Amino acid sequence: MSQKPAAPVKIYSFPLSGHSHRVRLFASLAGIPVEVIDVALGQGAHKKPEFLAKNAFGQVPVLEDGETVVADSNAILVYLAHAYADESWLPRDPVGAADVQRWLSVAAGQLNNGPASARLVNVFGAKLDHERAKSIAEGLFRVLDTVLAGRSWLVGDKPTIADVALYSYTAHAPEGSVALDPYANIGAWLKRIEALPGFVPMQASKVGLAA
Repeated sequence: MSQKPAAPVKIYSFPLSGHSHRVRLFASLAGIPVEVIDVALGQGAHKKPEFLAKNAFGQVPVLEDGETVVADSNAILVYLAHAYADESWLPRDPVGAADVQRWLSVAAGQLNNGPASARLVNVFGAKLDHERAKSIAEGLFRVLDTVLAGRSWLVGDKPTIADVALYSYTAHAPEGSVALDPYANIGAWLKRIEALPGFVPMQASKVGLAA
């Protein structure tokens, strides 16, 4: 087990952000002490100069660990896994590391453009193509459900940051009118993550829930 930080790591977050949740979830699963600082996105706090100095893109989450500042949720997962978590969360061998990176790319690609974008339309009124986002989500979930057939985790025989990166927006896909009922293997995988010691749920939105 890696050493723990000398002081709690600061996480600039937003309760309804799946990107923020994946960071808070991993910190809790790995037993990493954090101080969560909610950013008032509705008041434009993420576009203020003091926040833009932390992340020029004006997005949450952002991590501060002493003098170290890391933006982007997947980059934060990698940082925390290397710095403070058991090696099982991010394998160091070339094949395992590459497998995890593959799923981090999926999280930044199909997951973000599919279920996350569909949810943005319903929950936040984003001006995106909802039908296209739902189609991407359904294509992703068909593949993910197949991959999870006969296995418990995305990489190897233990949970990794790959599972964490895909959890939040998959679990909350119904908020974007993307049903999870057709995907039994995904449903079982979500339950396995939720049963892990230290699991913390993401705040649900009541907007746009699928029937």
